[in-house]
Amino acid sequence: MMQNRRQFLSTALKGGAYAVATSSFGGVLPAEETGPSSARPNVLFIAIDDLNDWVGCLGGHPDVKTPNIDRLAKRGVLFTHAYCSAPACNPSRASLLTGILPSTSGVYHNNQPWRPAMPKAVTLPQHFMANGYHGVGRGKIFHGGYGDPASWHEYIARGPDPMPPGRPLNGIPKTAHFDWGPVDVSDEEMDDTKVVRWTVNYLNQKHDKPFFLGCGLFRPHLPWYVPRRYFDMYPPEKVTLPNVNEDDLDDVPPIGRQMAKPQGDHRKVIETRNWRKAVSAYLACISFTDTNVGRLLDAMDRSPYAKNTVIILWGDHGWHLGEKLHWRKFALWEEATHAPLILVAPGVAKSGVKCNRTVSFIDIYPTLAGLCGLSPRKELEGVSLVPLLKNPSAQWDRPALTTHGRNNHSVRSERWRYIRYRDGTEELYDHKGDPLEWNNLADKPEWAQTKQRLARWLPEVNAEDAPRRGRARTRRKKQTDNRKEK
Repeated sequence: MMQNRRQFLSTALKGGAYAVATSSFGGVLPAEETGPSSARPNVLFIAIDDLNDWVGCLGGHPDVKTPNIDRLAKRGVLFTHAYCSAPACNPSRASLLTGILPSTSGVYHNNQPWRPAMPKAVTLPQHFMANGYHGVGRGKIFHGGYGDPASWHEYIARGPDPMPPGRPLNGIPKTAHFDWGPVDVSDEEMDDTKVVRWTVNYLNQKHDKPFFLGCGLFRPHLPWYVPRRYFDMYPPEKVTLPNVNEDDLDDVPPIGRQMAKPQGDHRKVIETRNWRKAVSAYLACISFTDTNVGRLLDAMDRSPYAKNTVIILWGDHGWHLGEKLHWRKFALWEEATHAPLILVAPGVAKSGVKCNRTVSFIDIYPTLAGLCGLSPRKELEGVSLVPLLKNPSAQWDRPALTTHGRNNHSVRSERWRYIRYRDGTEELYDHKGDPLEWNNLADKPEWAQTKQRLARWLPEVNAEDAPRRGRARTRRKKQTDNRKEK
């Protein structure tokens, strides 16, 4: 358990670009030999929405039950310090799937369609398809309504879930989808289980070409509605709450406090006495998703592809449940940026290994391409993690960059987190002695050189905001009106 980083309260609140393409079976593949081949490894690409580090193998929460995610971690390499490029679904996924940073694309938020901002981008599944792979997927891979038909030979978007009556179940008025509670249905009626069943059916078939198979699981995204049996695993009165410092925002700059919104969700949760119920619900959704991961692994084991498939599991960003008096993602601290990353690479990586180097999800594109012998793309801004798969203790001097909004960045090294906001204000946390990021050291003169060293990793380009969905609709309406007037 990572109790050296995370501490929890079980009682009532206290005080209120890679250089060569590599193959997992034969080392380096020359560019002219990277065409279609049934001997090349397949890819099972498991994307999980809003999954933070509260999984057993990462030790993020002492009560969680995730035997299947833990089972997957024992088969490959668990990256214990993996961070998203952005703490929101759309920019995180757009960055991961294009290999382009938010600061380069201008896609910083959920309401910015990514494809108009990057019309020439070759996505990860597109790159595999161009190299002879069959690209298929179901569920949430790209964000929401920003699916990309050009990225797949076949793709099915996520569908609706059963909704409980009497919403909101948590009693918070005007809560929209910030709600939680059990639904009295079977697993099979949930869309995530349908996504998994479709994926399993694909694995049960014979394929003449190597495949890139995307499986996008929606939970633990809000609303936290899953079958009752998962809620029964976590009685609210017994769950362990995060250890929260009520004065935590006192040394945080104004922009950081605005991101936290302590008078928003956090106040509502406390006033309605929902904290324990919320933690219980989030854990229930994690265990529901873990069950679906188990179904995938069982199907893979029964399939003929078990020894020739790279498996990757990742959560698109972290999630706060009261830490920093904040809920949801949309911030630059540890809880919002840290997420699971597990890679199983037959013939390359040993089983049951942990890599403690700090890595970024921007590195996933070049890593998967390298493992499968695909030629590198020049525009990718990450680097291949294959050296770390081969030797998890290898030298690695790259921190992880996370961006939330234009010119707001976090740089995370193995020891430090450095945040600089658009107005120049800063935060600096030493994880060696302050794993909960309670003490902002940015104003301490003795750490000036540390800040300078980390600041060198801030992006030189901070692209203008990409058009937002609402603004794009407004422009189209104005253009239509102007044509009518003419």
